[in-house]
Amino acid sequence: MDEQHQEPRATRRRALMLGAAGVSAIVSIRPALAQTSASVMTCEIPVPDPGRAGNYIAADGTLVPAGTPGAFAPPGVAFKGEDVKRALAGGTLPGTDADSSRAYTNYIRRLQSGTSGFTCFASLQMPRG
Repeated sequence: MDEQHQEPRATRRRALMLGAAGVSAIVSIRPALAQTSASVMTCEIPVPDPGRAGNYIAADGTLVPAGTPGAFAPPGVAFKGEDVKRALAGGTLPGTDADSSRAYTNYIRRLQSGTSGFTCFASLQMPRG
């Protein structure tokens, strides 16, 4: 065969191989996204950050000294991402009443980079597709 007739076959074969590689990439990315979504729902947000343990949480989400009137004692357990997402959508955090849940979610909304639970909270804000 001359070179002119071999070239289209080689190009077609290369395209088929690239297509197969693309399909395997898609198949391997989907489970990774599902795993990421699952881990976001099980990540934990401590209230308050362990570095600030002993403080109470005011209604606006700021940390105040223990015993401050109108402030809430820390819940004693970290909240799961799934519970926080539900509370941010208008529900309440488990084991809390409406007022303490609102104070805790206000605290969570104020989290900043470097604070324990920030990465979990930021992940909850990312749209999932």
